[in-house]
Formats: sequence, structure tokens, C-alpha cells
Amino acid sequence: MTSEQNREGVLEALLERFERQRLPRILALKQQVDEGGKLRAGDVDFLSEVLADAQQNAHLISELPQCKDLYARVVHLYREITEKALANEHGV
Repeated sequence: MTSEQNREGVLEALLERFERQRLPRILALKQQVDEGGKLRAGDVDFLSEVLADAQQNAHLISELPQCKDLYARVVHLYREITEKALANEHGV
């Protein structure tokens, strides 16, 4: 297997995991905080893990223009969720 095939396989696995596991939970958390809910410790851990993985794999994503937009939207969603959750914690 060439390094190009290996890289493509890693990207495919990352995107599949994101689509099937992470995105549904991220969207559920967004809805939760938009409705005034607060994040639990497990939710914060999950979001931290997603952000850490995104940062760790940024070099792979930067090579694919079609993934750059997805990456930017996920980071934006992360920001929206955390800002709204913080506001909810403070009763704003």
C-alpha cells in the first residue's frame, strides 16, 4: 500500500466516523444549548476530543479543498455550542 493510499484510507475513515458518530451528537448538543440546556461533563469531554482530533488531522484536511469547508463549519459549530453553553450557565 502506498502512502497516498494510506492517507486516503485514513481520511475516508475519519470522514465516515465524523458523519456517522460525531456530527449527529454535535448537532444534538447544538439543539440542546439552543433550547437553553447546559453541557454535562461528558459533553464537554466529547467536544474537546472532537476539537483535538480536528487539530491533529488538520494537515490531512488542508490538502483537500473539499474538506476545508467542512473543517471550518465544524470549528464554527464548536464555537457556537460553547458560547451558547457558557451563556446558558450564566443565565444570559
